[in-house]
Amino acid sequence: MNIKSFEKILSIGETVAVEFKRCGNGISSDVYESVCSFLNRFGGDLFLGVEDDGNVTGLPKKAIPDIVRNFISVVGNPDLLSPTVYLAPEIMEYKGKSIIYVRVPPSSEVHSYKKMIFDRVDDSDIKVTATGQIAAMYIRKQNIFTEKRVYPYIKREDLRLDLLPRVRRLAVNNAGGKHPWENMTDEELLKSAGLYGVDRAAGTEGFNLAAAMLLGRDDLIQDISPAYETDALVRKVNIDRYDDDRAIIKTNLIESFDQLFAFAETHLPDKFYLEDESRISIRNIIAREMLVNTLIHREMTSSYIAKFIIEKNRMLVENANKATGSGFITPDTLEPNPKNPTIASFFRNIGRSDRLGSGVRNLFKYSKIYSGGDPEFIDGDVFRIIVPLNDDYSYDFALTDGRTGHDAGEKGKIGETIQDTIQDTIQDTIQDTMQDTIHGRKETELLKFCETARSREEMQSHIGITNRDHFFKAYLKPLLESGKLIRTIPNKPSSKNQRYIRG
Repeated sequence: MNIKSFEKILSIGETVAVEFKRCGNGISSDVYESVCSFLNRFGGDLFLGVEDDGNVTGLPKKAIPDIVRNFISVVGNPDLLSPTVYLAPEIMEYKGKSIIYVRVPPSSEVHSYKKMIFDRVDDSDIKVTATGQIAAMYIRKQNIFTEKRVYPYIKREDLRLDLLPRVRRLAVNNAGGKHPWENMTDEELLKSAGLYGVDRAAGTEGFNLAAAMLLGRDDLIQDISPAYETDALVRKVNIDRYDDDRAIIKTNLIESFDQLFAFAETHLPDKFYLEDESRISIRNIIAREMLVNTLIHREMTSSYIAKFIIEKNRMLVENANKATGSGFITPDTLEPNPKNPTIASFFRNIGRSDRLGSGVRNLFKYSKIYSGGDPEFIDGDVFRIIVPLNDDYSYDFALTDGRTGHDAGEKGKIGETIQDTIQDTIQDTIQDTMQDTIHGRKETELLKFCETARSREEMQSHIGITNRDHFFKAYLKPLLESGKLIRTIPNKPSSKNQRYIRG
């Protein structure tokens, strides 16, 4: 939340999607009633440290860490808020005063706080008690979100429950070491994540479409959504076909992300970039935002095939969409609207995505650094994101009769020495690129192998590396530092019983 947007909200005041809470040294129950009502209606912005009339009083700075901890603890406690949610409070400074901002997304579930259901009407939180009203809330959400469609004949054995240990680890790592899912049973986790629900209109209950797409076995996914797939391809020369590589991915959303991300790492160069004195991978940020969007915001029941295409001058993703508008989206015109909030929340919990709307801002920020141009977001029945690429990151140095492709008509014949130098550079570049590609594929193989805890010897053998020092420097150390691998005995790195597992 930037200051300009905050001041605009203050000038308008409380609405159906904005709530101010004064607070003091702690949080009162009405804060969580507002969270519950936002979840049950259209989502909203919650500000702690602001009076009802918009006067910013602020919060005691010493109390803020405890307030944040208590807030996260309550919204993650199934005995208080059910189903639980993962929300990320943001501390803001405004005219020398500290406040807390929480973006609460709309949910595809009906939530209760202390066993009571709340709904948002105008700028008030209303307790809902009538059975008919509660049933109407369930029906309303099912009509909006097809991911909530219940399939009563899906059984536990139809799901990849073997992925849940990894899901727990990712959630714990993303939450900084503690997450409600860590100690839940499989059944409790699935219900907490909103993957098991009740169809009040039909009188059925069971796993829903979100569960099938996130954790379903491949045959289950194909039964429910026969046209579901993501077509990833590199198309730089023959734009009517594909020339370098292609992958057709039809598996669950968790592993689809892994495979698509590996595809991006293989075919997109990475640029050295420092942010706050730390190196970050702009390529990885851009790829993650694009791929997450096409996976979690698509209309799962559509027959339109989602695509991830890398071309010479651009890369793009496109997917079927339940559009709420049409045209171009920019950070100034962005109105976040979740298409599959249960799936999106699941990805946020495991650290694969951030809060709603952040992808647009990240892509506009990093696309300029990566290739010098702005991305395009095109809303409609097919949603597209296009990120420009340029020749600075291409390995296409075509030579014809001793001339460069760009300078053939201007500079004439290149001297033999220069030509030899260019050709040597090209060969070196090609070799380096091939080595990077091989290295990337071996990393991908290694991470997949380490879904189960493995010893260093097992890992080396699996990818065919015999030199221990080379394996440590080229593979093990970078993967540990990036968090992609973690030690099973973190306090004793040199333990003979040490194993490594995917982070």
